[in-house]
Amino acid sequence: MTRPQWVGGQAVLEGVMMRHHDRMVVACRRGDNSISLIAEKKVPLSKRCPLLGWPILRGAVSFFESLILGVHAINLSAAEVLQEEGEEMQGWQTFLVVFLGLALGVGLFFILPTWLAGFLPQRLQPVLLNLAEGLIRLAIFLAYLLLITRWSEMKRFFAYHGAEHKAIFCYESGEPLDVWKAQQFSTRHPRCGTSFLLIVMVLSILLFSLFGWLPLWQRIAIRLLMLPLVAGLSYEVIRLTARSSLPLLRLLSLPGLWLQKLTTSEPDNGQVEVALCALKAVVDPDL
Repeated sequence: MTRPQWVGGQAVLEGVMMRHHDRMVVACRRGDNSISLIAEKKVPLSKRCPLLGWPILRGAVSFFESLILGVHAINLSAAEVLQEEGEEMQGWQTFLVVFLGLALGVGLFFILPTWLAGFLPQRLQPVLLNLAEGLIRLAIFLAYLLLITRWSEMKRFFAYHGAEHKAIFCYESGEPLDVWKAQQFSTRHPRCGTSFLLIVMVLSILLFSLFGWLPLWQRIAIRLLMLPLVAGLSYEVIRLTARSSLPLLRLLSLPGLWLQKLTTSEPDNGQVEVALCALKAVVDPDL
């Protein structure tokens, strides 16, 4: 039996978005308890330009593409759940939201840590200063995750995140796509964005250390310029660990799986039903 191809997705407002090949489907639970489905054709950049499908390049492109589609999917779900007639965000507005979010993320997880590490004794070896910066980055990242888990409005979002993982696990295992089967699977998936971000944090320590400990403005410039490479390499690592059955590579995925205990929670049957609706619609448009 041919093994099902990978599907990607994310949680949205009261629902789940799934992506497969050139399709994106958003499924969400409306106030009247019905499930709405919004399907759109989204051809990946790597298909439009084969060069962008090369290893490492494909990861950097996928990272930025996922940010844009993620914001768009959340916007679609908000319109459905709230049932408002307001206009959806235009393309430039989506790009602006992504840009501001990315700028905040870069500032918080890359610029702030290297600035804080600058207060350490500069007589330390460059490798130690870079290591200290990396540990500060990880600490900020973990503090950020812990903070959002205390936000009560995020609890249902994390449950839909868990439902997304269960549905994808069920599909990739070749099991029937029903709620009971999907509920047997874990909420923690090796290709989750949480795991991806953790790999980004760790790889950045290794890559940034290659440049020594330069003045602040040069460190910031290097981190900005290296971000696409870090994202691309992280993408390849997470693909490798997800595909491989080697025990050593499986061990590399464990920290990301542990971290998902913060960003996923057990969904109820209704949430899994929504995730499966999105999954079925994206893998078989004729259903």
